[in-house]
Amino acid sequence: MKRFSHFCIAVLLMTVPLFAEESKVKNVIIFLVDDMGWRDLGVTGSDLYETPNIDRLAQSGVLFSQAYSACTVCSPTRAAMLTGKSPARLHITDWISGFPAVNTTLNIPEWTKVLLHEEVTLAEMLKPHGYQTAHIGKWHLCKRENSPKGTHRPYIADTDFYPQSQGFDINVAGNENGAPPSYFWPYGRGKTLELQKDNSIYDTLPNESPDRNREGEYLTDRLTDEAISVLGEFDKKDEPFFLYFAYYNVHTPIQARPDLLKKYQAKLAGRDMSQQIHKDAAYAAMVESVDESVGRIIAELEKLGQSDETMIIFTSDNGGLDLSYRAITENAPLRQGKGSVYEGGVRVPAIVSIPGNPRNGKVSSTPVITMDYVPTVLETLGFNAPDGLEKQFDGVSLAPLLAAPEKEGALAERDLFFHYPHYHTQGGFPHTAIRSGDYKYYDFHDDSHPELYHLGEDIGENRNLTRVDPKKATELQKKIEAWRAKVGAQMPTINPDFDPSKPSGKPGRFLAPQRD
Repeated sequence: MKRFSHFCIAVLLMTVPLFAEESKVKNVIIFLVDDMGWRDLGVTGSDLYETPNIDRLAQSGVLFSQAYSACTVCSPTRAAMLTGKSPARLHITDWISGFPAVNTTLNIPEWTKVLLHEEVTLAEMLKPHGYQTAHIGKWHLCKRENSPKGTHRPYIADTDFYPQSQGFDINVAGNENGAPPSYFWPYGRGKTLELQKDNSIYDTLPNESPDRNREGEYLTDRLTDEAISVLGEFDKKDEPFFLYFAYYNVHTPIQARPDLLKKYQAKLAGRDMSQQIHKDAAYAAMVESVDESVGRIIAELEKLGQSDETMIIFTSDNGGLDLSYRAITENAPLRQGKGSVYEGGVRVPAIVSIPGNPRNGKVSSTPVITMDYVPTVLETLGFNAPDGLEKQFDGVSLAPLLAAPEKEGALAERDLFFHYPHYHTQGGFPHTAIRSGDYKYYDFHDDSHPELYHLGEDIGENRNLTRVDPKKATELQKKIEAWRAKVGAQMPTINPDFDPSKPSGKPGRFLAPQRD
């Protein structure tokens, strides 16, 4: 961990002066990447992935070396990003629509599978202040249900809960899909989505004129084209804007642009793979596609004269996908990855760039979490939360930390909580966890066994300290119980039909014990 921080600080301070001028920020862009791991950037230590544009964004902002997603899977984090509320408070605690786990020791709770209209999103908070708003990319905050028998479509979508119903003027490609069937045009509309075309990514993309040749078009490039077009339209009006760009990359299917794939295959050729941290050429190419997109958006801001007035947040919805049967990316020294209970499932890259901010060019080791971004945006812009809503925020504004040029202590120390009352085939078991100072504590619901780690000394979570420091374990268990009561967290219940002699998990893909 120390090597990571020192590397980041060296890279940032080599090239970036501290900004002293007063900020004129009025616009907001949030880049939320799907499944991007903690080490998946050049500036965070990848030995393969090339991300020069995102690295420069880190140089013009604050890079957080201990940033967390709200959940180990996507939909809960997306809900938290837009509302500032914990997934536990929202009761959106698993990806939508999840999967049915069979023969597990616990029955999972009836959790909410949609971002309800009564929840107020950041877009809705900004609308009264005259903001133009746009959603680009992955939504995944509404469910789909089976169509009535006799109809020709396999499912119908909750289109009433698309981004347009949550304060966004424009929605491009945001629907119930968690991933595209294909990253190449027509993005699965043909054979794969023939019977569900009304709900496909293709049909929520505009400008599908028959005279335009889209053969070979890559989804991330297309979404970036649309985002640039939206920025151009926004610039025609003398009004601030909020652009929420939620990438489908780097989620499966692992499909890369051929030119970038060849680049990374050549880059890996001849290397000693036993010494290589990141090894997947296709995934590396997908990461670079995101980087190209970020660079193009920032270049467009500069072209429009908006770069000095735009706050940019860059982060991921959960840890990198580290499959037991294929190492798509590598989160080491963190333990495991997406879907798991440990640090690799929730620690993510994060950058907050505010023009004129005195801390720009710094690396912060202060732990932060997804719910912090809504209050941070509001305070940066000088707005109050709607009446009564601020009391329900489970994050805090990072503005005091971002405005403190010389010290880390500008943000009061607080505890971070994670609640996942579900099973996941990547090592996820029903649990509540707390990050308190340098300690991380897990309360596993199925057998009530605790795990305690000191991340400052054991970032890989290899040494369970519950027997070494039972007093600390008891203290953190009490904090968890008090927090669950405060936010109304749903808990799983005992499954009376559990049979220990039979496999447990998702049909055809069963759970493997990966805990201590």
